[in-house]
Amino acid sequence: MRRREVVLAGLSLPLTALAGDLKTVSAASASSNGFNDDTVAAQAKALAASAYRPPDRRLPEALEKLGYDAYRDFRYRPARALWREQGSPLKSPPFQAQFFHRGFLFKERVDIYVVNGGKVTPFAFSTDLFDYAPRPALRDADVGDLGFAGFRLHAPLNRPDYFDEICAFLGASYFRAVAKGLSYGLSARGLALGTGEQPGPEEFPVFKAFWLEQPAAGADAIVVHALLDSPSTAAAMRFRITPGVETVFDVDLRLYPRVPLAKAGIAPLTSMFDFDASDRLGIDDYRPAVHDSDGLALLNGNGNGEQAWRQLQNPRALQHSGFQDRDPRGFGLMQRKRDYADYMDAEANYQNRPGLWVEPVGDWGEGEVHLVEIPTPNEYSDNIVAFWRPREPLAAGREHRWRYRLHWCRDHAWQPQLARVAGTRIGRAAKAGARLIVIDLAGGRLMNLPEDAEPQIEATASHGTVRNAVAYRHQRGWRLSFELQPGEARAIELRARLLDKQGPLTETWLYRWLA
Repeated sequence: MRRREVVLAGLSLPLTALAGDLKTVSAASASSNGFNDDTVAAQAKALAASAYRPPDRRLPEALEKLGYDAYRDFRYRPARALWREQGSPLKSPPFQAQFFHRGFLFKERVDIYVVNGGKVTPFAFSTDLFDYAPRPALRDADVGDLGFAGFRLHAPLNRPDYFDEICAFLGASYFRAVAKGLSYGLSARGLALGTGEQPGPEEFPVFKAFWLEQPAAGADAIVVHALLDSPSTAAAMRFRITPGVETVFDVDLRLYPRVPLAKAGIAPLTSMFDFDASDRLGIDDYRPAVHDSDGLALLNGNGNGEQAWRQLQNPRALQHSGFQDRDPRGFGLMQRKRDYADYMDAEANYQNRPGLWVEPVGDWGEGEVHLVEIPTPNEYSDNIVAFWRPREPLAAGREHRWRYRLHWCRDHAWQPQLARVAGTRIGRAAKAGARLIVIDLAGGRLMNLPEDAEPQIEATASHGTVRNAVAYRHQRGWRLSFELQPGEARAIELRARLLDKQGPLTETWLYRWLA
């Protein structure tokens, strides 16, 4: 249940597949006019034009075989945080940065630079930055210019007199964030390549270097630039990070493939779904649900703006789902159950995990929102991935650019006139071999219908038979239920919603039933 005590391992298990040397990025690479929003993009373009060099994973002997517990003892000294108390509090930036030590699974070197007034200064590693107790000998060890594994940002989020940790960049191209009142949960990534594809391993791009722009006193946002590299591509990313009730990342991705990319995932999200009332086969657990996200939310482009909810699963075999679209308006892995009683876990507090909504900026063309669900035996491994996959392969030797916003949030409103899925429950029906599907709905116009209203029900199945579909009020909203007679089908795509004369009353519920 103490999942966040092992999140470091879960976040970076793929890194063990990476090895080799890294060419250190030079701060002198800023243009003659100083650092600007094109500086890192120029480096990425030049990097893509050269042969790939694996990242530097070499570590001193004292760090090479470091275990998890020992690594956790390496703690950054808060008093040495970047931008901490520069002058009077009124003149200090409202952000601070702390850095992660290399070691354990986090062996790849990451270089850090600070940008102030267009000038770039390397932020140098020093053992004085860290508290090594109970291993003080490492402070005096000659580890040289070690670099870092990543960094985290702090800012007043929940109260004005305390700097909360608001986000962290650590491991490959993973990063995660929180919003006001929430704790860490799912992660985002810079890029996904071949995720869930078989045969063959997934390729994990890594962040090689970061440039942190010093924010002005009173600023409500901070800008971070990142250089990403992998055997297939290099990329530059710009993040404008604004913490708050919704913590928003404005992202600008500029991608430079070395080879054509047919299986690229843009704006990838990574989460965990173990079980819920819709998926408890073989579960022996006192808790009613365990997950960081319970569904994939979709807001389609294609001129129709359909809002949909795909309930997540912990499948018995890896499965892919593709939701075709043109110029999508958004997608995200969301956590909708927000009561302690939904999980009954006093340690993990899954009700406080953020949802993460991707809002495309500009036209993204044709493609599909891709969902990968991977079997997991427990709550300690992320097993859900969602991303945008362009329909056409990304050509080598040119720039491909995507802009989008990431909303780390408790909730997010897309079309408030529609009721949303509040829960999915599946169990045995009275008729032998049939399954009872129960969908709870809340919000929107549905809640204000007359007492005698009888909404139209749409409930369809790609195979098998749907019977006895009904919709009725209950204590917290409405419930739509029906029986599924699967017959000989092994996999069935289900779809349901409520309508009236004005149009849809609810978002569209989607589910893949598996025998």
